[in-house]
Amino acid sequence: MEHFTYKIDVTGTVQGVGFRPFIYALAQRYLVTGTVSNNAKGVVIHLNADTLTLKQFLTAIEYEYPPLATIDTIVCQEIIYQSFDDFQIIQTQAEGTVRVNIPADVSICGECETELFDPSNRRYGYPFITCTNCGVRYSIIYDLPYDRKNTSMQFFQMCKACEEEYNSPLDRRYHAQPIGCYQCGPTLSLWAKNEELRVKNEELLNVASQLLLDGNILAVKGVGGYHLMCDATNEEAITKLRERKHRPTKPFAVMVRDMEMAREFAVISSREEALLSAQERPIVLLQSKGKHTGLPLQVAPNISRIGLFLPYTPLHLLLLHKLNRPLVATSANVTDEPICTNFEDLKKLQGVYDYVLEHDREIVNGCDDSVVMVVNEQQIVLRRARGYAPMSIKLPFTLKQNVLTLGANQKSTIAIGFGNEAILSPHIGDLDSIGSVGYYEKNIETLKRMYHFEPEVIVHDKHPQYESTKYAKGNHKGLLLRDVQHHYAHILGVMAEKNLTGKVFGVAFDGTGLGDDGKLWGGEFMVCDYEGYERVAHLNYFKLLGGAKAIKEPRRVALSLLFDLYGKETLTLKNPTTQAFSATELKNYFLTWKKGLNAPQSSSVGRLFDAVASLLGVCQVMSFEGESGMMLEELYDASVTGYYDFGYEEGVINVLPIIKASLGENDKTVAVSKFFHTLVEMIAVVYAAHKTIPLVLSGGVFQNRVLLELVFEKFPEAMVPNLFPPNDGGIALGQIVNNMEKNND
Repeated sequence: MEHFTYKIDVTGTVQGVGFRPFIYALAQRYLVTGTVSNNAKGVVIHLNADTLTLKQFLTAIEYEYPPLATIDTIVCQEIIYQSFDDFQIIQTQAEGTVRVNIPADVSICGECETELFDPSNRRYGYPFITCTNCGVRYSIIYDLPYDRKNTSMQFFQMCKACEEEYNSPLDRRYHAQPIGCYQCGPTLSLWAKNEELRVKNEELLNVASQLLLDGNILAVKGVGGYHLMCDATNEEAITKLRERKHRPTKPFAVMVRDMEMAREFAVISSREEALLSAQERPIVLLQSKGKHTGLPLQVAPNISRIGLFLPYTPLHLLLLHKLNRPLVATSANVTDEPICTNFEDLKKLQGVYDYVLEHDREIVNGCDDSVVMVVNEQQIVLRRARGYAPMSIKLPFTLKQNVLTLGANQKSTIAIGFGNEAILSPHIGDLDSIGSVGYYEKNIETLKRMYHFEPEVIVHDKHPQYESTKYAKGNHKGLLLRDVQHHYAHILGVMAEKNLTGKVFGVAFDGTGLGDDGKLWGGEFMVCDYEGYERVAHLNYFKLLGGAKAIKEPRRVALSLLFDLYGKETLTLKNPTTQAFSATELKNYFLTWKKGLNAPQSSSVGRLFDAVASLLGVCQVMSFEGESGMMLEELYDASVTGYYDFGYEEGVINVLPIIKASLGENDKTVAVSKFFHTLVEMIAVVYAAHKTIPLVLSGGVFQNRVLLELVFEKFPEAMVPNLFPPNDGGIALGQIVNNMEKNND
């Protein structure tokens, strides 16, 4: 049959995932000649083949690609005939605008795990064993394309054995950039504070394991940063970690050896099991089996959920197998700071850990653990980071200009947009400190550098005091700056993910976001498209006594609502909220409320949760964000029916009847359950006039499992984000698609 020459361009996540050796193997199978190489957009193949063989070759690419790869497009075209003697993998072609997806860090694969525990293998027990199908990626990349010289592995010279594997196209480790072994790869060390302990390499993990068994806290360097780890069955060690980290009640994540151990501590559905064992290895929030499992209640005080995850690096696997018990594994960071990624940063936590299990492979890009849960069989992402990020999303239209979006101030992420694609950064965190702002700026520079990206438009939140807004206005003079309203951006992000192009009915429930009227929104009902939105309903405004302090003190929000209901008479009432203040404080806050001093007005459902938690005596002061909502979840009783009345007139929902009814309820379980039902009824009442368009939900309040389950029960077709969090981690994507200059063809 006559042969022709074809050029095949493949885009997606096709670098650093074994794609070129996969193509090489296909070429051997189909006896074709040509070349394959990486380029700035992905992988390019030149092929001599007849038309039938070409068809088979393309089908094999589409359906047999490597496990870590994702394919966005395959474009094949006939070109001028070229002659090839054989099929070769040739050097990367780096020219052009970078459009290839950055590969994410993924867990150790089954083949490497088998070798890790095989005494006859030369990498037996090697804590950094890896191959093309697994291991570190994003966390070690300086630049694209993904070649060893562009990663922190450039500092490790391969030994002869590793080099042979690296250069053999049919080897599992062909061009596995993090390849190494005992002779040439990264090594571990053990430190007591700033002094390295003299421990033989072969004994190092045994010593570290014993230190954990003895109740010590170890800072363990992983993929995207350090964990603070201790024995999860040791109540004293957990209490010590809480005291040292000043973290009294926020739940700790627990790393377990395998699925068998995970089942000892939690009830796990098939969907949850699939997430636990997926290559991304997220922390999965599960139903705990309770106090009889052997885990102290201090792991996750006051709640019946537990965050479990499986070991995702060979180092973690080795530790868990030696210990044969679960480990608390929480991010090593100073409060309001990003995760520590080097020894110098870690020294800020010297008062927290006892020892450091260190390694000498540099973490170039910090990346926290991802957190997910399952509701209504859907994956709900609470923190999108290691394993899932950076992430590429195809847009429903093509942008005419390069766009940099700066997200919000909490749960911050950033994104870049070009063509019909958006690249979302991993979770960055709250921008509440100099360190966190510096880390935020580093993430921006990382995406710009890797994609050779220069923005033409900068998009930010409306709030002038957000650090992201300050960054936009202080660093991009001469560029077009635009702002997008916070809750509108929430809904737009879901629209972009779901590829919705018409109008939608958006419900945005969260804690805070600056509205167009200068007030703090958070209980919003909108009819939206990419061109704009109409705010069709919202909660009535109430005052936040003390401004930002009210965010951490539910009692302040509840007291304000009591003043709205009863005025000065509130000072004589006896209930959990008023009893949380002294008589002098009550009088002072009444004057503050009356005069509106440092008392911004809010329509936030997040703050309404806080108020109910205070009024029922569940939570008066929070030690971490979202604590009141978690505690209300615990009190929900599915057998309770009915909801509280609320006012609804001219687009304003009056919540005061809910407050009054909650106060009159003798059983707090009944009150909490009816409160959840009331929120769903609010959505039903407002949505009734707009049922011809899709219902889209977003905002941090929709991280509440009970509320989300009830909404899905009432509205099975409701849409929530599944690829990014409902919280402010999705704002950056929404900012990209608002009324941008775009091509609609």
